Amino acid sequence: MASNNSVISGGFPVRIINNRVLIIQVLISVFLGINIFMISTFFRKDVFYTTMRYIFFAVTLLSDCLFLVMTNALLILSFFGFPIQMWLCFILNVVLCVYTFVTPITLTAMTLERYVAICMPLRHAELCTMRAALQLILIIHCISLVPCTVTLSIFSVTVSPTFYSKDRVCSVEIFILASWQAHVRSAISQFYFLIMCSVIVFSYVQIMKVAKTASGENKMSTWKGLRTVILHAFQLLLCLVQLWCPFIESAVLEIDFTLFINVRYFNYIFFIITPRCLSPLIYGLRDELFFQALKSCALCGLYKKY
Repeated sequence: MASNNSVISGGFPVRIINNRVLIIQVLISVFLGINIFMISTFFRKDVFYTTMRYIFFAVTLLSDCLFLVMTNALLILSFFGFPIQMWLCFILNVVLCVYTFVTPITLTAMTLERYVAICMPLRHAELCTMRAALQLILIIHCISLVPCTVTLSIFSVTVSPTFYSKDRVCSVEIFILASWQAHVRSAISQFYFLIMCSVIVFSYVQIMKVAKTASGENKMSTWKGLRTVILHAFQLLLCLVQLWCPFIESAVLEIDFTLFINVRYFNYIFFIITPRCLSPLIYGLRDELFFQALKSCALCGLYKKY
């Protein structure tokens, strides 16, 4: 049996947790570096911050950066067992809850933008303006605020005001006091899942219809848009799987603590960090104009093709 110096509660080796935390720090540093480089490129050319799809792309990058920084901070606080006051933990969970939904909803909006561009080309310039993009960003954040407003409001009426002055290690599980609260959160997530999937399927079917009737350059452009929708669907699927992770982890926690740690680590790597590195791969590298701008930025302006 391992000594007390090599284990923590649950009998989980400190050495393994240390290695895992270090791996996560490396991954997050790499992904944040890529995202920040993309964001700096976004602000270098007027067309990027005046075009709806690029504005949405920047929103996903900023959202992912904030989400990764905050989840990583909570991970480190939890690892060292550092308590914070519950009012601060409450605020952190509100922000995390909002930005859990901002990225998938923004991806859904990007899919709709491709639908308008391909299926309603004559109205695209009218509907997809910079002003409309900013209004949609506000709407996206308001929609993302609904789930945490419902779940945390339920929590707030069930605890006394003195709870917020207590010091505890911050985690989302603190705000789930009864199983029915978890069911409410699950129902809201499933509703959002259904709506976003329906939008993706609708856009795919409509673009497919246009692709079958298009010809020449229009056909190539339409099929390119269709591939973009498919990639968005894959990325959205990973983001939406993240909404199911807390319920899987809660079920596993009742079985075995060590298994719970392993499952949570796996979920964090593949369903939280991974989707937030796909945005730059999908839009940053596949979009020709943005890719040329990236080359120019990476080569300190020596590459001038775009």
